[in-house]
Amino acid sequence: MNSIPYYPVHLNVKGKTCLVVGGGRVGMRKARTLVKSGARVNLVSPGLIHEIPREMADKLIWISAPYTPDLLGGITLVFAATDHKELNRKIATGARDKGILCNIADDPDASDFVLPAIVHRGDLIITVSTSGTSPAFAKKLRQDLEAQFGMEYARFLLLMGNIRSRLLAERHDPNRHREIFSTLIRKDLFGMVMENSPDRINHLLFSTLGSNFTYENLIAGDPT
Repeated sequence: MNSIPYYPVHLNVKGKTCLVVGGGRVGMRKARTLVKSGARVNLVSPGLIHEIPREMADKLIWISAPYTPDLLGGITLVFAATDHKELNRKIATGARDKGILCNIADDPDASDFVLPAIVHRGDLIITVSTSGTSPAFAKKLRQDLEAQFGMEYARFLLLMGNIRSRLLAERHDPNRHREIFSTLIRKDLFGMVMENSPDRINHLLFSTLGSNFTYENLIAGDPT
C-alpha cells in the first residue's frame, strides 16, 4: 500500500475559535480564510501590517500584545505565523501540550497540518497540495484550476442543493432522490446551466420533478 504524506480532510470551523499569532502578510491571510470559513479568530500581534477589513471585524479579535501560553485556552486550531522561528516552535509545542493542532508558517515538517491552495466556486471547493514541497507549484495549479472552473459550477451546485432541500422537506426517500439526481446529471443539467438556458432547464425540471420546480425559483440567491 502506497503511503500519503497527509490525511486529506475539510474541517468545519464554523463558530469555533482559532488562534493566529502574527500580524504580517501571512498571518492576515490565514485569518481572512478562517473568517471566510465561519471561524472566530483571535489574532495576536503587537502590530498589524494593515488595518482589519470591515467585513472581518465582527469575527476577529485583535489582541495587541505578545504571545503568551494562556491565549491557548478554548482554541480549536493554532496558526504560528510570526517571523521568529523559535517563537513559532514554542507556540506549536504549547499547542500540542494541550492537544491542539498547529500549523507553522513556512515550516511544514514541524506542522501538524499544512494548508492547501484553494479554488472556491460556491459550494465547490477544490484544494491542491504539494505536501509543502512546492507552494509555488501549488499556486500555479490553483490558477490553472481557477481558469478551468468558472462560476457556472457555483450556480449548478446552488441549483442542485436547493432541489435537494425541497425534496427533503417534502419527504425523505433516499432511493427516489438518488434516481432523480442521477437523471438530472445524465440528461446534462450541468451543460444547460453552463449554456445559461433557462427554457431547457425548466423543461428538464418539469419532466423530472413536476411543474412546481422552476429554475427561476430554485436559483434565487445566485452567488454570481
